[in-house]
Amino acid sequence: MRPLQISADTALKLSKALGVPMEQLMHMPQHILLKKLAELAQPEAESSAAADNHASTENPK
Repeated sequence: MRPLQISADTALKLSKALGVPMEQLMHMPQHILLKKLAELAQPEAESSAAADNHASTENPK
């Protein structure tokens, strides 16, 4: 298996965000990495959707 084709800067940011060592991240299968990124982004999407809902109920058109 080839290491991921990402820059060192991107690898460092992903490593910190996912809480995994950079060496492990570089050899992580791409489908596992994508799943972890989706899990990481899900709470952010839910919180922004909740904020949008709250804003739309305060200012009905």
